[in-house]
Amino acid sequence: MSFAPPLEDSDHASLSACPACVAAPSAMDIARQAGAGHARLMLSLPAAHCAACITTVEHRLMAVPGVDSARVNLTMKRVSVEAAPDVTADHLIAALKGVGYEAHELDPGLLSATETDRQGRDLLMRLGVAFFSMMNVMLLSVAVWSGADDATRDLFHWISAAIALPTVVFVGQPFFKSAWASLRVGRLGMDVPISLALILASSISLFETWMGGHHAYFDAAVMLSFFLLAGRYLDHRTRAVARSAAEELAALEVPRAVVIRDGAEVILSITEVHVGDLVRVRPGGRMPVDGVVVDGQSEVDRSLLTGESLPVFAGPGTLVSAGEVNLTGPLTLRVTAAGKDSSLHRMADLVAVAENARTTYKTLAERAARFYSPLVHLLSFSAFGFWLWQTGGDVRFAINISAAVLIITCPCALGLAVPAVVTAASGKLFRKGLLIKDGTALERLAEVDTVVFDKTGTLTMGAPQPTNLTDHPDLAIEVAAALAGASSHPLALALAEAARARGFRPARVEGLREVPGYGVEGVWRGMTVRLGRAEWCGGAALPVTATYLCTGDGSPRAFTFADRVRPGAEAAIAGLKAQGKRIVLISGDAAGAVADLAGRLGIEDWTAGALPAEKAARVVALSQAGHRVLMVGDGLNDTAALAAAHVSISPASALDAARVASDIVLLGQDMAPIADAARIARQTSRRIIENFVISGGYNVIAVPLALIGSATPLAAALAMSLSSITVSLNALRLK
Repeated sequence: MSFAPPLEDSDHASLSACPACVAAPSAMDIARQAGAGHARLMLSLPAAHCAACITTVEHRLMAVPGVDSARVNLTMKRVSVEAAPDVTADHLIAALKGVGYEAHELDPGLLSATETDRQGRDLLMRLGVAFFSMMNVMLLSVAVWSGADDATRDLFHWISAAIALPTVVFVGQPFFKSAWASLRVGRLGMDVPISLALILASSISLFETWMGGHHAYFDAAVMLSFFLLAGRYLDHRTRAVARSAAEELAALEVPRAVVIRDGAEVILSITEVHVGDLVRVRPGGRMPVDGVVVDGQSEVDRSLLTGESLPVFAGPGTLVSAGEVNLTGPLTLRVTAAGKDSSLHRMADLVAVAENARTTYKTLAERAARFYSPLVHLLSFSAFGFWLWQTGGDVRFAINISAAVLIITCPCALGLAVPAVVTAASGKLFRKGLLIKDGTALERLAEVDTVVFDKTGTLTMGAPQPTNLTDHPDLAIEVAAALAGASSHPLALALAEAARARGFRPARVEGLREVPGYGVEGVWRGMTVRLGRAEWCGGAALPVTATYLCTGDGSPRAFTFADRVRPGAEAAIAGLKAQGKRIVLISGDAAGAVADLAGRLGIEDWTAGALPAEKAARVVALSQAGHRVLMVGDGLNDTAALAAAHVSISPASALDAARVASDIVLLGQDMAPIADAARIARQTSRRIIENFVISGGYNVIAVPLALIGSATPLAAALAMSLSSITVSLNALRLK
């Protein structure tokens, strides 16, 4: 049904109860056809955010007959369900809707097999081993420093070797593998001097122990490993980005379709659907293919692809696209494109291209490493050659000097310079309601000079609210509430909720019937009453979002609607303007609504009626013109623009794919922290530069001491550790 003329609206892709799960057979259908006893469903939970959500969702799903287990992954906002074959996705969706949770089905076959952070866990485990070994070797070293001599000293050295050598071999794997990969392609990455320093420190120590020497540097090797792993783990945590947005988009594609073959309905995989086939889409289902309607009337929610938040009428001859949602009546489509040729899949490809383009961005530390690593090796080998010549061939002494230079110049502080600051800044922003997903996001945010906003669901709340309810007689409101309560149309739901909140009780309307594409009608006091389109109710449509009530006693009454501005939107715009940022508003909404919001927020540069590809093209055009663009959006049709921007932010209420495509997630409803994020990003860049200065200053002082032989490998390791601690303390100043 429809309650208003087709209006192009926002870019908010809100799938209120996951219609796809109603229409699309789930993974369980496949299992049932194969005769399996159990099957697995994967549902996305955009609204899950805390431990209470986990308990509520799992308990509710476990109460569904046939469900064996339900496990929520709060980080990924998903729930994995194991159930009997006769349990389908729509059962689970309905159950979750009953406790207030929006959900929609994901195709498990298109998602990665594992969701665990294996690399992070591996680094953390190696870090723990390095710390344990470092403490034990240091205790043995204290005994040697305290005066242990001869056989006792040698015994402690051998025990240290037994602990340190396996530790270095094990915990140094991330550095050794990376260094070897660099050398194989003829590069000197940061891990090459790190690996060489670890090998030299261990080798010299083993040689000294074998020869009964006074000094061994196993403690230096293990300490070096620990600090390097600490920096690597921090770097990993700040760089950890969620799953690819293109992968999420592909998982949102309807995996199966109901195809009409020889007059019978057959469930087929989308790969078996061909151009020209007839496909049946039931009310509440998502379009599995692009096609043209050949039978039926309904309304279609196109917010997923076009940003039109209000449904539009669909009848014979109407073109529909994969990803759009059929709301009110059954439709039969003739397929024009399916699978990889569909609109939704083309959008996923667009996002993938933009994501791949952004991966070329390099951090300051990575760029500095290009020059740093060759310089470190040059200094170390030069020191070895000089002292070998100066001492008349004393290889042992020359290697000690070379190792000390290599260790003291080890890029541990350089490696910590960025992640330590980003970790501190991320913690500060998290307390303000912003979650940093990408370690380079703040560095990029500091460079931003242009901010592009989406409208509905971003600058506004994305939910229509009646604006003139009190202008109508109580009796008219009660009749309208009764009619609205018989529909799931967004405007009907908003009207019914507003009437209920104001204490109105629905009138006794009998024979309620929804007319797909038009509205709801019934009989009240012997008269036919209608709520829906203006022309259906015998009136003229207003140039605003509205639904119309006809009670047979005059002209239809118009109930108008507007979207509420998101809290903090004015403060965010004002704060960004104060920082000298250019503000741009791009929306798929109608020009009138966009102009009204732009005027209220003081945005001069705005565009209405923009399609997803046009949004991404505008962002790319701004970037090509030399601007650094921050994109703020929430809809699935914003994902290409989010991925194409220099840096991007999405609200936590955004669809999964939009959150995945963004670098920063706004956890609350208040938008004011966005301006704070831009300010803190600039502070973060200053701290990173300061850390580079500290690291460089340390080398200016320490390297000459090592070159002249005044620093042993152990002293070099202690100095390197001191520089790393200094860099970390400077990073903590952000807090």
